[in-house]
Amino acid sequence: MVYEERNIWTSLVVSVIGVVVYVLVILQQAGGGPLTETTWWPTMLWVIGGSILAAIILSILWGIVAGRRDPEAASQSDERDREIAHMSSRVGQAFLIIAGLGIIVLSALEAHWFWIANTMFFGFALSSIIGGIASVIAYRRGLV
Repeated sequence: MVYEERNIWTSLVVSVIGVVVYVLVILQQAGGGPLTETTWWPTMLWVIGGSILAAIILSILWGIVAGRRDPEAASQSDERDREIAHMSSRVGQAFLIIAGLGIIVLSALEAHWFWIANTMFFGFALSSIIGGIASVIAYRRGLV
């Protein structure tokens, strides 16, 4: 597995775990009550920060292990990696655009801050997850 693919897998796993943790904590805080009554923003910030930190640490550790197996290929990237990164960025950006449009609509409707912030949070999460899945598929099946 090449350097870029390892980082994509790391980001993908951490993103999915982060979203699941966030949802579970918020649902637990709500306790069957309205979600807008929860103190959502500290949880969101901790999950975002923790996910970034976890992805960095996991990527470094996986890179060290891979570097011991094959030092030359541990951090190399090529044209194919750049093409896959470009393609997955385009795929992921589509979800950011959808989230941005959703935020504009929610703002126009004067929705609660909870819904506006969570729309953006899940837009970023979906962007990362769907872009990661597109990258993994491209690495496994090739670019069409």
